[in-house]
Amino acid sequence: MQLKYTKSPLVEKTVRECRGTEFENLGSCFQELGFCMMELGLCLARICDRAIGGNELEMSLLDSCGAKGRLIHYHSHLDALLLKQHERSRATSKERAGNVKPLEGSELNSIAPDVNPGGIHSNLWQQWHYDYGIFTVLTTPFFILPSYSEASKRENSFPSSCFDECQSPTGHTCLQVYNPNRKRAIMVKAPPESFIIQVGEAADIISKGKLRATLHSVHRPSEFENLSRETFVVFLQPAWTKTFSISDYPLGNSSFNGFHGQCLVASDEEQRQSGQDNDNLSQEINKIVPPLSSRLKEGMTFAEFSRETTKQYYGGSGLQSNR
Repeated sequence: MQLKYTKSPLVEKTVRECRGTEFENLGSCFQELGFCMMELGLCLARICDRAIGGNELEMSLLDSCGAKGRLIHYHSHLDALLLKQHERSRATSKERAGNVKPLEGSELNSIAPDVNPGGIHSNLWQQWHYDYGIFTVLTTPFFILPSYSEASKRENSFPSSCFDECQSPTGHTCLQVYNPNRKRAIMVKAPPESFIIQVGEAADIISKGKLRATLHSVHRPSEFENLSRETFVVFLQPAWTKTFSISDYPLGNSSFNGFHGQCLVASDEEQRQSGQDNDNLSQEINKIVPPLSSRLKEGMTFAEFSRETTKQYYGGSGLQSNR
């Protein structure tokens, strides 16, 4: 299998600027890590096939001949503010460039609420959704906090080496899954340097509902507004030409007609950390997550299913297009 990974323009710019330094082999390091994560997904597919019967999951992964890898950065409030200031500075003429004010503490407080408007989504880095592939393999995330002084911030809005990697200050990964039995979000914990694997909707369909896709989002800790989050993700999916059949799929399964999730054991403290009103959360998820029955039709290819899923989530009139 071939690993295909995409980089944002910001990552590509960073790599170009850092050539000849410790980032020289960044691409090959991510490829090596990606191959490891792909092999982990294949091993899990074999285990699931033995339990389900047949070898369709493993063969679906092998037939795809590829996987998508992404380095995902979730911005902090400070990131967003600095980017906004940078854009304002670029738009300002050279004559007015000397009058651009640095972001003082009072200005941070006045602008911060506009970066992420309030409401039920204000504490999410990533909105509630299902992955539509077979497996999503993630590294345990690490977190970044600013480490520079107020004095250095006033002198330079983008000081170099001003962010430090740290362990999760909340004690969990900030990944949360929906527990339908308790109608609440459950935070996921994982030891450092481990992998997290999520089941996608393609695995749910191929296994005829024996594997359940995981409804999930990424929680943003409100008490750490300058915290950013990093993780590397590999999406394992079937070939674009893979045809889905729902003739023997259990249509009464909640995964087809609505949302569901995995039942995890969590302490009361962990449950309180989600900060969600249970009834409001359930109602909101129903509004923004299109049911599988509206996106999957008999004989659809994976390419058609992925297009329809993306359209219903994020298209011009998609349920999450304006969120």
